[in-house]
Amino acid sequence: PRLAHTMSSPTSPCEEVIKNLSLEAIQLCDRDGNKSQDSGIAEMEELPVPHNIKISNITCDSFKISWEMDSKSKDRITHYFIDLNKKENKNSNKFKHKDVPTKLVAKAVPLPMTVRGHWFLSPRTEYTVAVQTASKQVDGDYVVSEWSEIIEFCTADYSKVHLTQLLEKAEVIAGRMLKLSVFYRNQHKEYFDYTREHHGNAMQPSVKDNSGSHGSPISGKLEGIFFSCNTEFNTGKPPQDSPYGRYRFEIAAEKLFNPNTNLYFGDFYCMYTAYHYVILVIAPVGSPGDEFCKQRLPQLNIKDNKFLTCDEEGGVMVYHHAQDVILEVIYTDPVDLSLGTVAEITGHQLMSLSTANAKKDPSCKTCNISVGR
Repeated sequence: PRLAHTMSSPTSPCEEVIKNLSLEAIQLCDRDGNKSQDSGIAEMEELPVPHNIKISNITCDSFKISWEMDSKSKDRITHYFIDLNKKENKNSNKFKHKDVPTKLVAKAVPLPMTVRGHWFLSPRTEYTVAVQTASKQVDGDYVVSEWSEIIEFCTADYSKVHLTQLLEKAEVIAGRMLKLSVFYRNQHKEYFDYTREHHGNAMQPSVKDNSGSHGSPISGKLEGIFFSCNTEFNTGKPPQDSPYGRYRFEIAAEKLFNPNTNLYFGDFYCMYTAYHYVILVIAPVGSPGDEFCKQRLPQLNIKDNKFLTCDEEGGVMVYHHAQDVILEVIYTDPVDLSLGTVAEITGHQLMSLSTANAKKDPSCKTCNISVGR
């Protein structure tokens, strides 16, 4: 075995951190066995090398890890060293200082061991992980095994619990409700021409892009058609400007949103701006989109919620939308153009308002929750 380097005294700040926390980032040798000159860690072949690593119970900010070990010298193990890194291409970190600590140390607890913490795990992110066993010596030094094999895994999307937290934050700023009468969708003329010629006049659902919260379970998975429903405060009608094209399809609200549809909360985000977006999903009851959302998204009462309501007054359906957020509504079934009208708008095409693949501001206190990054 290699000679151990002398580590800092047991009362050093590093030792205090290790003493007080069960998981903390520390500077260790890398997976290839290279060490910083002052790392104070030696390799001892007598310690068993973890193998057959298994990752389970993966959430957006935690996972369980277990492995097998030979029984030889197993009783000498006091700690586990875990090398957890985002899976990135080879050039992405070429300017990163090589001694930036990326390792975790944990006391040797029974396996499987839970690793959690929003300060180093992000939702829907690919990671690599490798493990060493370690034995802490009386002088504060460590001896360690060789690194295990490297395992790859991906963290999960936000759960309904996390989305409910986002929902509650969105409700705080939704503002008062304004009346609406139509849903509308802006596109280029070519889009509507293609729909008529190749899809029998019916707009087809497509997979949602990756805009919004990084952990959103609908991004890249839910199929639907985006509609808007916000109105101008002074006219009660849709705005004449749009970032998505100069042609607008308008459809009476009751044709998409009624007692035969379910309403779900999908996301809440901003793009480094003062205004915020809320994504809602309207799905015909029992449709594939409805089944998808029922498993993953908080369901809203269509008559009583802070964002978009549908209720009957005097035998007529009346609709309201939140004033202080921009609503993006996803309808999960095809929509025939004959159910509404297509016309050119008179306003400007404001590309700066586009949300296509928009990245959420991770520092905004209004629309972020304490899970992942």
